[in-house]
Amino acid sequence: MTNKTVYIFPGQGSQFIGMGADLARDFAEAKDVFSEIDEALHQNLSALMFSGELAELTQTQNAQPAIMAVSMAVWRVLQANSAVNVDAVAGHSLGEYSALCAADVLSLSETAQLLQARGQAMARACNQQKGGMLALLGATVEQAAEIAKASDCYVANDNAPGQIVLSGVLSNLEKAKELAEKMVIKRAIPLSVAGAFHSPLMQSAADEMAPVLAKVKFAEPKIPVFFNVTANIDADPMHYADLLTRQITAPVRWRELIENTNATRFVECGPGNVLCGLVRRIVPEAENVALGTTESIKSFPGK
Repeated sequence: MTNKTVYIFPGQGSQFIGMGADLARDFAEAKDVFSEIDEALHQNLSALMFSGELAELTQTQNAQPAIMAVSMAVWRVLQANSAVNVDAVAGHSLGEYSALCAADVLSLSETAQLLQARGQAMARACNQQKGGMLALLGATVEQAAEIAKASDCYVANDNAPGQIVLSGVLSNLEKAKELAEKMVIKRAIPLSVAGAFHSPLMQSAADEMAPVLAKVKFAEPKIPVFFNVTANIDADPMHYADLLTRQITAPVRWRELIENTNATRFVECGPGNVLCGLVRRIVPEAENVALGTTESIKSFPGK
């Protein structure tokens, strides 16, 4: 393990009403991020984030650009204060778009528009094929794969040791839950999500996003980016449309990705601290810090 710092960006499920409001109040750079995203989407997304209804914010097409907005607000504030010492970036699911934006592969407006389109495509796929996700706590990768195969589900997220998530149609997830209980898995918890993300059940969303992503001109990354599909760095922008399309139906290999960074320090930018919790399980000896509020940023040394 080398003395490296990796900045990580969260995915869906991290949203909450009020997120980013203090950043917009206290930092001009953050306020500019929220304004630019509102303009790019022709939507007052920041008002929904700061003081709207949680049910509306949680809708996939809103949650995805909103979480990215907070991530990039934090990032821009850190940049303005010369507090970014970074060796690589990575994001969990939609957070991969935030990472690409941080690496200047995508502009902020492009990132917001792509995530809005991705969210809409995924919402339509969820309506076509009703599904869900089941977290297996305390399960090994092998146990999770066995349960998935026996219940006709899919391993969707290998998040950390003892935290694997399955996707599938609801009736099959019930079977998976029963099997997990028989195998004395610590806990099997249905997740409050709209569909079977990161599984073949999202193929229609991938088909919808493929031509959209094919038109994007991805720039050369200014910071190395780790990708969910491969759990490794890819420096070739010609691959990015394919990687982002495949990511919709492929498992998130977060545990492998974090291990492959060989980093000693992880900085989570965005709402909440879910990724820091996962990092502590993957590399307990690594330092990690979550930045999503004014208070956390002001106390962050950034060295």
